[in-house]
Amino acid sequence: MIDLVFRDALVVDGRGGEPFRGDVAVDGGRVVAVGARLAVDAARTIAAEGLALMPGIIDSHTHFDAQITWDPTLAPSPALGVTTAVIGNCGFTIAPCRPADRELTMRNLTQVEGMSIDALRAGIDWGFETFGEYMAQLRARGSVANVAAYVGHSSVRTYVMGDDAARREASAAEIAQMQAIVRDAMAHGAVGFASSTRPAHNGEGGLPMPSRLASDAEMAALVGAMGEGGRGVYMLTKGGHTPVSFLESLAASTGRPVMVAALLHNSVAPRAVFDDLDAIAAANARGHRLLGQVSCCALTMDFTLASPYPVEGLASWKPALGRSGAELKAVLADRAFRDGVRAELKTATTFRLFNSEWDKVHVVETARPDLAHQEQRSIAAIAADEGRDPLDTMLDIALADDLKTVFTAQLLNSDEDAVGRMLNHPHSIVSLSDAGAHLTFFNDAGFGLHLLGHWSRDLGAMSLAEAARRLTSHPASVLGLAGRGTIAAGQAADLLLFDPQTVGRGPKRRVHDLPAGAARLTTDAVGVHGVWVNGRQVADADGLIADTPLAGALLTEFVR
Repeated sequence: MIDLVFRDALVVDGRGGEPFRGDVAVDGGRVVAVGARLAVDAARTIAAEGLALMPGIIDSHTHFDAQITWDPTLAPSPALGVTTAVIGNCGFTIAPCRPADRELTMRNLTQVEGMSIDALRAGIDWGFETFGEYMAQLRARGSVANVAAYVGHSSVRTYVMGDDAARREASAAEIAQMQAIVRDAMAHGAVGFASSTRPAHNGEGGLPMPSRLASDAEMAALVGAMGEGGRGVYMLTKGGHTPVSFLESLAASTGRPVMVAALLHNSVAPRAVFDDLDAIAAANARGHRLLGQVSCCALTMDFTLASPYPVEGLASWKPALGRSGAELKAVLADRAFRDGVRAELKTATTFRLFNSEWDKVHVVETARPDLAHQEQRSIAAIAADEGRDPLDTMLDIALADDLKTVFTAQLLNSDEDAVGRMLNHPHSIVSLSDAGAHLTFFNDAGFGLHLLGHWSRDLGAMSLAEAARRLTSHPASVLGLAGRGTIAAGQAADLLLFDPQTVGRGPKRRVHDLPAGAARLTTDAVGVHGVWVNGRQVADADGLIADTPLAGALLTEFVR
């Protein structure tokens, strides 16, 4: 008798072929048979009755590095169909980390990834220093979903250079030390090396995240160290000043794939993302494998002026970075500061999150009752009614409200025709959930359900089979996840059972379930009937099941 059989499911096998009605048998954590009517006895039978069964979603862009040390469920991702999460993206990791650098590491995450410093201080279990020790801790504790981990550039830099990591280029000797750490991390099962050159990525006090100080020579040396064993993925969140041609040179010299993030459509500079995708396509035509990480979600963020991530990438905003309380209020009220921001917003020469689209910025919630009449209104409308400049209007509302006003902004990826083209590009990879980060700003952990529901079913931008392939076997092949991403005999039984007529993600809501009672935004699954990781059920229609099993594996072996 085997463990489990799904009867009469619409099998979407992850390879892109036409879905078919059939049975899927599971035993010992693996799929053992797939067929029209399997003659097997099972300890448990799931009567799928036409529900769709596909491989579990592989989320290739998450930031669960800190959360996983206190929350092995990786909430909310497994309940949203994610069975494998790749952590360490952008190089914003917590390992390696010397004890003396822990506070700096946490404060950097608070700034660049929108994490609560109180939650990080109360939650992170620092039972490690090296990357290998971190991996050993993850393996010993287990997790609900499978996990693969990048070694992160900013952490490696800080480990070698301390406070100087965010202030200067590295010496040749320091680069050699960093190479040794990257080699060691690869030996301990890192999926690759991740970094960022994006100007919006700032740490404590507005200083650049350490990887942004790296020279091209340093980047090439570390990517080379990663690829010496003939495996590994180089993941980079690219700033506008980093040309695709340089990334192609790294792919050519190492023979390793390069994952380029974050390719999001900007309505003010609508050709920019397609120029990058065209350059990526040309590199692939020359035999050098590059992929662009694209999102199927409109980038919408909640924020306050106490921590305004959408504008912190502006050069003119630097006087406000790292300030709080009365000091921050004084900067925001300063006319010269405002004029500088206004002037920069009039230019459209570089990629940035916010581009003066004031009709897409709304007041969500105010703390003062006398300001409540502005809730659910756009800054553009408020400014027009008052005959004032929109920037002044937003800043003055926030200052009057003691910087407690919650705003929301639709920033990027709002043109669905353009996003549909990006999703179907032959060298894009559907990703960028950022699950585990920006917890108070937004939550795109349900990106896979959104692709299946909104883009496939509602808009018809791609078939159900292609949407499933984009979420499963495609990232598995890029990352080298052997035995995952398809429904076939011998494959891991990472499975998602859902109703294709209703699948999607619910509205965002705020919960207070982080350490120290900190808040985060979350969303619930719609149309999901069950999620299995390595053959064990971890979620049902109501979310994570009681006493959720730690069914996930720490993935450290990858196909070259």
